[in-house]
Order: sequence, then structure tokens, then C-alpha cells
Amino acid sequence: MEEPQRITDSFPRRRRGPGRPPGRLKDKKDKDKDKVQVKVRDCPRALLQPSLDPALLEMLRRFDLSWEYGPCTGITRLQRWERAQDLGLSPPGPIRDALLEHQDNP
Repeated sequence: MEEPQRITDSFPRRRRGPGRPPGRLKDKKDKDKDKVQVKVRDCPRALLQPSLDPALLEMLRRFDLSWEYGPCTGITRLQRWERAQDLGLSPPGPIRDALLEHQDNP
């Protein structure tokens, strides 16, 4: 009889090097170095994106959390809006306008 497969079987196994205790993968120095790299990498991207209106963000948040327009996993906001429109659920028009206006900003 064959053993049932586990989801972890699809990932390659990693060997721990000698002298490295289980559960500790990085030194503290490496951890601090990663934090600095993330900060430097994220700064230019944050400067390029304009800040959005808080009212617009609140409107998008309400659209995301509203179950009357169907589930939102696996699709974009615009796809969800169009699906709700096709189903006759009458989603708010300003949502679509905002999504089309800010297509480059996820």
C-alpha cells in the first residue's frame, strides 16, 4: 500500500550544515542586512506612486468587503466589478471609474 502524499513532498528538502542547530537558519547579521536591503529597495517604488485620496481608499475597502458583489479571491477588483455588472448586481459606478483611472496602482 502506498503512503498518502503530503503537500511538503513537493518542496525540495534542505540539508542543514554541520554546526548549525535546527530552527536557526540565519545569523543576526544576515537578518539586519536583509532589513536594510528591503528598505532601500522599497523606497524608490513608494516615491513613484502618488498617494490616493482617503475617501477613495475607503470606498474601495467597502467594495472589497461587501459580499453582495460575490467572492473576491483570485480576481482583480475590475474583474469583480464587471462580473457583478454582468450578473445585474449594480455595483457602484465610481468604483469602476476609480479602477480605470488608477490601473497602474494595484
